[in-house]
Amino acid sequence: MNYINYFKALAAAVCVLVMTGCATKAPIDYTAYKENRPRSILVLPPLNNTPEVQASYSVLSYATRPLAEAGYYVMPVTLVAEAFKENGMTQPADMHATSPEKLRQIFGADAALYITVGQYGSVFQVVNSVSVVAAEAKLVDLRTGTLLWTGAATASSEEGQNQQQGGLVALLVVAIVKQVMATTLDQSHQVAGVATGRLLSAGRPNGVLYGPRSLNYGKD
Repeated sequence: MNYINYFKALAAAVCVLVMTGCATKAPIDYTAYKENRPRSILVLPPLNNTPEVQASYSVLSYATRPLAEAGYYVMPVTLVAEAFKENGMTQPADMHATSPEKLRQIFGADAALYITVGQYGSVFQVVNSVSVVAAEAKLVDLRTGTLLWTGAATASSEEGQNQQQGGLVALLVVAIVKQVMATTLDQSHQVAGVATGRLLSAGRPNGVLYGPRSLNYGKD
């Protein structure tokens, strides 16, 4: 038996398995999205599945810009909040539970964006402190109730930073300092901007399609 060829074949098989495990998600089916082609989007206040009370409105504050830049008319956040209040709804959970028909009746938008924040805030690790924000979203056509698109994105304060050098004590000191700075400067809010931009920007793999006000409309 040729052991050299055997180990070459084994190594190739391992590479295939590694590459398969690290592969990106399968492309999203945009058929319904392209058939319905919404022109206006209602962004609902995000559901907050974290212990940080500011997570929902931190993400919401960044959500309208990438959609507007993608070519959609986005319902003004202040007017949306006031309309919900007038209809007796102040909690995101109640807003998300409202039927598409009712949302269409109140706001007249073509589609609604439902966002859920799954992680928000600083995580103190053994020798590090990191601010992480993770969110998921789905776009639903309010005229038909059809699911048009789903997506997810994550961002971290550690992205693009070099690994710290030094002993364990030095690393612990750096981690504590970073934790204090993240709390004082609300670093998670900045990270939320990165995560939300990734989630809702057009032109990204598996991202939202360009809207009718974009020069790229219909080209994606």
